[in-house]
Amino acid sequence: MSTVPDVSATEAWAALASDPEAALVDVRTDAEWNFVGLPDLAPAGKEPVLIPWQVYPSMQVNGAFAEHLRKAGLTPLKKIYFLCRSGARSLAAGQAAQAAGFPHAFNIAAGFEGPVDAEGHRGTVSGWKAEGLPWRQR
Repeated sequence: MSTVPDVSATEAWAALASDPEAALVDVRTDAEWNFVGLPDLAPAGKEPVLIPWQVYPSMQVNGAFAEHLRKAGLTPLKKIYFLCRSGARSLAAGQAAQAAGFPHAFNIAAGFEGPVDAEGHRGTVSGWKAEGLPWRQR
């Protein structure tokens, strides 16, 4: 089964800031990147790698996902932190990456926005935004 470890957004941020070879792959859709925001990795001297796990609007799994990882310059030696809205797509992407020969895959378990709060809003309970990590609108 899955051997993709879950990490918090704060743990991922610390790893990205301390390891020059580590990468963050945001697997959300174009719509999410454009309207919800992106992790701002500039303080760590990096940019997020944007590769959708599912293609909007059909939400079909991206059949070229592993090829896109390679084209982005990622290698089996690098630690790759996968991020989606709430941790489900990023786990599937991490599993696919491992199956494609990228053994150092990590799932940012609460994602960019995390679960909904009591009022049905995301971004306040846990995840990249709620943990106060840098992000920006596109």
